[in-house]
Amino acid sequence: MPYDSSATRDRLIEAAYWEFAEFGLAGGRVDRIATAAGANKQAIYAYYGSKENLFDAMLLQRIDVLSDTVPFDPGDLPGYAGALFDALNATPELLRLTSWRMLERDDAPAGWVSSHLAKASELRAASRLPDDATALDVLEIVIAISSAWVGLPSELRSAGGTAPTKRQKAHRAMVVQAVTAIQDALLKD
Repeated sequence: MPYDSSATRDRLIEAAYWEFAEFGLAGGRVDRIATAAGANKQAIYAYYGSKENLFDAMLLQRIDVLSDTVPFDPGDLPGYAGALFDALNATPELLRLTSWRMLERDDAPAGWVSSHLAKASELRAASRLPDDATALDVLEIVIAISSAWVGLPSELRSAGGTAPTKRQKAHRAMVVQAVTAIQDALLKD
């Protein structure tokens, strides 16, 4: 069977996803990634140049998947918030990865800034917000509200003796309600 470099890259990205989600960039080990991917360490360096570049490539790929899964609609922020809530709860490792990234490096991942700025510009154009900076603030608040549940410890997810699944559903409804209030207060004419 001929060697398939694309398949090897895909396996490395997948293995890196789980390794870095658990251990972060500093704690992630290329030997474990290579073993999990059925590749050798040299493949990581040949394709990505460094562990840091592999981390960035993996994170960018996962953020692209999230963007495809949850398209941004500046006219429906509550719908966006609910879909983002669902997607992040389906893949909590992604939020963990972005947290690791922010803790371990002080620069933004490739594409992250331009993606957020483009969304802010779309939001400003679709609303009565005065400028892109204010629209960016609104966007980041919506993202923070949508991602809050993923970061809650399990003890808070079952607060009040309510089953976590029921609490998650209620929390999602609250996310949509809060973002609806933001949209009605700040964005509608």
